Amino acid sequence: MADSYDVIIIGAGPGGYIAAIRAAQLGLKTAIVEREHLAGICSNWGCIPTKALLRSAEVVHLATNGKDYGVAIEGAVKPDLAAIVKRSRGIAERMNGGVGMLMKKNKVDVIWGEAKITRPGEITVSKSAKKPMQPQAPAPKNAKGEGAYSAKHIIVATGARPRALPGIEPDGKLIWTYFEAMTPDTMPKSLLVIGSGAIGIEFASFYRTLGVDVTVVEMMPQIMPVEDEEISGFARKRLEKEAM
Repeated sequence: MADSYDVIIIGAGPGGYIAAIRAAQLGLKTAIVEREHLAGICSNWGCIPTKALLRSAEVVHLATNGKDYGVAIEGAVKPDLAAIVKRSRGIAERMNGGVGMLMKKNKVDVIWGEAKITRPGEITVSKSAKKPMQPQAPAPKNAKGEGAYSAKHIIVATGARPRALPGIEPDGKLIWTYFEAMTPDTMPKSLLVIGSGAIGIEFASFYRTLGVDVTVVEMMPQIMPVEDEEISGFARKRLEKEAM
């Protein structure tokens, strides 16, 4: 007999877990299925840990240019890459754990695995398949696992994945996705960033501040193409001043 719910959400990113909380608050028996990590890409491998890396880079920049702020800092500034990455991952883990607590507080069942809709109102959950170069978090405590589940309503909120371009597929060594870019073992001597949107410029800025020779490639007429032209122009001048 399949476990039965009013609502099952497939995907525990910001769209999925917010929907789960609201459904539970409205009195619906709710479950959420996740195969990789609670809280989604933004909290685990996007906005949040990236900002943590950028904060460390900002501290390096300020320390290196202390004289501009009237502060004399003796000796060379030496970033500790392992500590920078550890701090970033720790912040992401706290976000992940916070969403787990929200699920528990709102009595939302967490089902750990990969969901497939088999027919209207029914899903089967199988063991999470390890994707190439895609880190996976351990299953939360008390999470349900493989099996059949049914629901009156099913919400699909499966989120985003890295985009691979033909001929330059990621290999985790010379060609990275954001997973590898956030957890480098050593700093590369040079880095080419394809795309100058917010994510591309964040990575470019982080690596350039830590001493990497960075080149950004953009097919549109301006960098940060969705931003105002004047802001884009100002940003380009600032980045070029930093030898990007």
